[in-house]
Amino acid sequence: MPQGSSQSRRVALVVDQGSNPFEMACACEVFGARRRSEIGFEPYELTVVSPSPVTTMRDGLFRLSADAGLEALADADMVIVPNRPDALEPSRPALLDAIRAADDRGARLVGLCTGAFTLAEAGVLDGRRAAVHWQLVDEFRQTYPRVDVEPDVLFVDDGDVLTSAGSAAALDLALHIVRADHGAEVANHVSRRLVFSTFREGGQRQFVERALPDGSDQSLAATLAWALDRLHEPLRVRDLALHAHTSTASLHRRFQAETGTTPLAWLTTQRLQLAQRLLEGTDLPLEVVAQRAGLGTGANLRALLRRHVGLAPSVYRRQFGTGREPLSARSGPAGPPAPVRPGARSGG
Repeated sequence: MPQGSSQSRRVALVVDQGSNPFEMACACEVFGARRRSEIGFEPYELTVVSPSPVTTMRDGLFRLSADAGLEALADADMVIVPNRPDALEPSRPALLDAIRAADDRGARLVGLCTGAFTLAEAGVLDGRRAAVHWQLVDEFRQTYPRVDVEPDVLFVDDGDVLTSAGSAAALDLALHIVRADHGAEVANHVSRRLVFSTFREGGQRQFVERALPDGSDQSLAATLAWALDRLHEPLRVRDLALHAHTSTASLHRRFQAETGTTPLAWLTTQRLQLAQRLLEGTDLPLEVVAQRAGLGTGANLRALLRRHVGLAPSVYRRQFGTGREPLSARSGPAGPPAPVRPGARSGG
């Protein structure tokens, strides 16, 4: 289906014995929940699938009866494969065959957390990039050496096969899929309903076990909110430090601790996200979009969009444009944008 389409995608969520209910719930909430009227259509049709009539979830917490069996995968545009508590426990042969058949006919395959092990066991990750929980990276590499593991990202989009890292990264990947399918405006509606950022800065490197930052440091939340209201202004790192009442060196340390990235990288990301929303929701000339987003020139916006999204502004606007003023552009010169992931390759 074309990107930005208002057509509904058919999603098959496969669960099996011992599957983690958290990732299942994330998928149900993003792809199964009925949308509000502001979206205007149902982006996805979700079917819960299981090889067994009754499936016991992780640690015996509860049992569920699925809507359908593995035969339902034949009609799915996207198949979310099961994760498992024991990543090296063999999957059912029938499940692996169904995954390979879905791959052969061009369905999008998604592995959430240890679901990457399921995809690798089916052989569909050979020669591809993948994300996996940082605690399982070494085990995954030893078991599946033909897969290119990216250990520091929240998720990897490798075209028709996508994988996420630890549990909460399932939401990061799910919202990325919504954005790729239906544009940032729809993804922002979903993320606001979830009260979850459409794009978390940094990658899972920030969650690797390490000493906690000094508890006396105050959160940068107020400074980030202040900056989001002024993206169209010539903000510098020094301006952020002054607002946070700290030195630039201390600001860099606090940014790394709280967001996993640098102040300048964060500013650039937020400005590009606003530019994307303006391209989607308005017919403003490219130079005006660049100025409103604080990116200076159309040439700079064009270069950043190509680098992070892989599309020229004109192509991006054709795919995702709605022709109406987005909410973030109606409240002022720039307005605080809801976070939107700028890249389409990985979460880092």
